[in-house]
Amino acid sequence: MVRVEGKGNGLTSMKNMEKELLCPVCQEMYKQPLVLPCTHNVCQACAREVLGQQGYIGHCGDPSSEPTSPASTPSTRSPRLSRRTLPKPDRLDRLLKSGFGTYPGRKRGALHPQVIMFPCPACQGDVELGERGLAGLFRNLTLERVVERYRQSVSVGGAILCQLCKPPPLEATKGCTECRATFCNECFKLFHPWGTQKAQHEPTLPTLSFRPKGLMCPDHKEEVTHYCKTCQRLVCQLCRVRRTHGGHKITPVLSAYQALKDKLTKSLTYILGNQDTVQTQICELEETVRHTEVSGQQAKEEVSQLVRGLGAVLEEKRASLLQAIEECQQERLARLSAQIQEHRSLLDGSGLVGYAQEVLKETDQPCFVQAAKQLHNRIARATEALQTFRPAASSSFRHCQLDVGREMKLLTELNFLQVPEAPVIDTQRTFAYDQIFLCWRLPPHSPPAWHYTIEFRRTDVPAQPGPARWQRREEVRGTSALLENPDTGSVYVLRVRGCNKAGYGEYSEDVHLHTPPAPVLHFFLDGRWGTSRERLAISKDQRAVRSVPGLPLLLAAERLLTGCHLSVDVVLGDVAVTQGRSYWACAVDPASYLVKVGVGLESKLQESFQGAPDVISPRYDPDSGHDSGAEDATVEASPPFAFLTIGMGKILLGSGASSNAGLTGRDGPAASCTVPLPPRLGICLDYERGRVSFLDAVSFRGLLECPLDCSGPVCPAFCFIGGGAVQLQEPVGTKPERKVTIGGFAKLD
Repeated sequence: MVRVEGKGNGLTSMKNMEKELLCPVCQEMYKQPLVLPCTHNVCQACAREVLGQQGYIGHCGDPSSEPTSPASTPSTRSPRLSRRTLPKPDRLDRLLKSGFGTYPGRKRGALHPQVIMFPCPACQGDVELGERGLAGLFRNLTLERVVERYRQSVSVGGAILCQLCKPPPLEATKGCTECRATFCNECFKLFHPWGTQKAQHEPTLPTLSFRPKGLMCPDHKEEVTHYCKTCQRLVCQLCRVRRTHGGHKITPVLSAYQALKDKLTKSLTYILGNQDTVQTQICELEETVRHTEVSGQQAKEEVSQLVRGLGAVLEEKRASLLQAIEECQQERLARLSAQIQEHRSLLDGSGLVGYAQEVLKETDQPCFVQAAKQLHNRIARATEALQTFRPAASSSFRHCQLDVGREMKLLTELNFLQVPEAPVIDTQRTFAYDQIFLCWRLPPHSPPAWHYTIEFRRTDVPAQPGPARWQRREEVRGTSALLENPDTGSVYVLRVRGCNKAGYGEYSEDVHLHTPPAPVLHFFLDGRWGTSRERLAISKDQRAVRSVPGLPLLLAAERLLTGCHLSVDVVLGDVAVTQGRSYWACAVDPASYLVKVGVGLESKLQESFQGAPDVISPRYDPDSGHDSGAEDATVEASPPFAFLTIGMGKILLGSGASSNAGLTGRDGPAASCTVPLPPRLGICLDYERGRVSFLDAVSFRGLLECPLDCSGPVCPAFCFIGGGAVQLQEPVGTKPERKVTIGGFAKLD
């Protein structure tokens, strides 16, 4: 039980909670508060006034149906009604249009009853009151008691006066719950005469708020005795048998009281027991407020400085452009002025014309020829200029026009830098092999990211208390990365987020990756063993091989009825396993005719295929050991070979081997069947146990598990009958992407 010790502490706590006791409509202390369906409270008089302004005239009834008191006169009514704040118009517009205007009431059995909507001032939303309006709401008697204790503790309003005295009223000494009024001694005797029914009224302490003795059901006027957990509403005995609560979970009000009281006490005890934490968080919030003010001012200054910088650049550009126009204008004016002077010299009696007229008066022929030769050239040029007149310079400055559409668009779209959107991880290119290769991209219209943060963790480890612990790598450049040294046989969850000057963006969706069940075996293909090696084409990097059908396969089409001979082409790995567990993966061309992928003893493989003769059937099993579609499982000795048969996009799974692919029926192992060929096949060899498993390398779902004789070195083997192709999965470490060492990551809580 939480108690408040000391009178001074009680007064302080009561004063500090005053804001919890104010009505959100009138901003004064609650008087007869009603509990809205949204769990907020509002004064009964305020709720009536709000609904009255909305036109719900017939639905503003008194929820408590209290009798009229002798003190209910205009002089004793609350003076706050005239000062009540009206609801905002924009909130009133959200009400149902059907509720406006006077509503005369609904007849019994109406098909479309009116739904009363009330604009809650606390949650800023419209809540449904039902058909009965305020009459269907409960009064919050607990809140009334708290308000009354608060008034008494802080002496709000001074002494309580008698409501029936003639002015000046005396101080009240008694109160009557039945009459809902406060009295002095004389007025109490006057209104409760001896020998009448009112004389039976029990006097109480004077108060300004009269409450009913118990909480009554607004529908049936019965005392509430149960609580409906489904509707989260107090109900009476009659409510329990109504169809509206049929099938609901209803408990006695005592049980609900004890459960809620225990929860509230526990929560309050926790809060009071962590006052240091609350104070620390308040200090942190206050410090955050100060940092916000400082950061906001710095951001304003930075924006102002940048805008001023843009203005300075524009001003500098404006000056240079105006200078260029000025220089062009002066050049044109100079050329036009020179042209004007030339034309003025052509006027009669002036300039060049006057000089020519004087030269023509010369009679000395040699002297005339000497002077007139140069003059004639000038006159000829002037005559040509006169005949082909054009201004020396254009008056238009169209070449000085600016196209600022793009710049104006950029300035209009100028906005604050946004954080990058959540990256999208490319699941087609992301996979786990010897390392984890992670690839991602940003959405098309996302702001750019300067660098990325990669986070990952294992999901197959026992969960520890507290939040999940992520390993993180900061400042990863590019859109791909390598995660080195992952644990084998584990499940990793990975996510990425981008970062730029605006901060970190959202995380991408989590991606789960399975790592191989054993360390990856690195090897190359060796085609030195087997026959007809001229039909095998091995790539230069020795990681891919293709079998090209030869002449025997062509001749087989003509001898289908008489038999045919096909050769088995074998390729081995250049590495043999002698201990531990190993894993490798490969991709088989779906168009391959018949390919066998597996492992075998190196000595047995060399003995079987070194100079082996052709066989008679394309379904021939090239080994004397275990095959997924051939020999009987009753042989006790482990076979020297273990192969998985693939042909024409299918995998053949036989009944003679144990399978983890769910291929067994009700009565035991199923007969030979086929399953679709996955994009990549995985082979896991356990040398000590003498077992080899074939897996779907994408989902790591088991396909087949076989025994194997591991008495000597074991190497990978690939057999071809007819055309086919196999591609070894390239180790992730050979990719040039950025490498990230898992062991060097910091823990992130």
